Amino acid sequence: MLTTRQLRSFETLAETLHFGRAAKQLSISQPALSAQIAQMEELFGCALFERRPVGPILTARGVEVQTRVRRIMSELRDLEALGQDTGELLVGQLRIGIIASLAPYLLPSLLSEFRRSYPRLAVGVRENVTATLLDDLADGTIDCLVQALPVDRRGIDAILLGEDRFWLAVPEAEARGIASPVDAAELDHRRLILLQEGHCLRDQALDVCRLANRRDLSLLGATSLATLLRMVAGGLGITLVPQSALSAERRVGGIAFLPFQEPAPSRTLALTFRTSSHRRTDFERLAELIRSCLLHDQPTAPG
Repeated sequence: MLTTRQLRSFETLAETLHFGRAAKQLSISQPALSAQIAQMEELFGCALFERRPVGPILTARGVEVQTRVRRIMSELRDLEALGQDTGELLVGQLRIGIIASLAPYLLPSLLSEFRRSYPRLAVGVRENVTATLLDDLADGTIDCLVQALPVDRRGIDAILLGEDRFWLAVPEAEARGIASPVDAAELDHRRLILLQEGHCLRDQALDVCRLANRRDLSLLGATSLATLLRMVAGGLGITLVPQSALSAERRVGGIAFLPFQEPAPSRTLALTFRTSSHRRTDFERLAELIRSCLLHDQPTAPG
């Protein structure tokens, strides 16, 4: 018969793929962890991990088991949270996912607020692209997710955080040649550089510029917005930047950020969570904190 201890051991090892790190996270010894996994494998009658000198990997059956274990552990954590609910907001453990184009700009002020106002909250943060984080949310690996709408999944609720306007980032030396506020048609005549595929910000930029079917997009790309903006500063092209990033990126220099003509293009940010979660009051308070952090970092004038 499977135990929750075995399931936690399997889940942690399947995520870390490292016996030492998994054992440390579980606060047990490596031999104890190995024993838990061996008991599961004996129960299933097959190997769930392939042991290699460089570290374990999941077998085909292990991948199948992992999918089911994630669902079970997600429900278990929601059940445990219900039992631990004391009416006090934002205490205990909270695992937050944040899309990569927002995380570096939101986290400094948000984590500072947690330390100041919610010292009993143990926060874990995961940054990635939207599709991966939505998988993590559905599987229970994270409790909530800060993302851009829409949400293309069942069983997910959303609390709106607000609009995040787009600005045009251009090399500082070229800014005088572009009328501000910018007409979106201006983008048809300039070299647009984007994040790599998989980032929602790339898709949003394509939607704004109506360039999804063009064949002359720049082949240059980056895995982070910060790197993309260094390319802009180096004169390689222009790009769209969400307002949430401006305060931090303006400090670097070499780039001019120009507002668009009204109605300005934007993305809608939301805090999403599983419909089955019993922590909605926590998420509503968290949404208030995020709105406050985003509002605090808004620019006051174009530049």
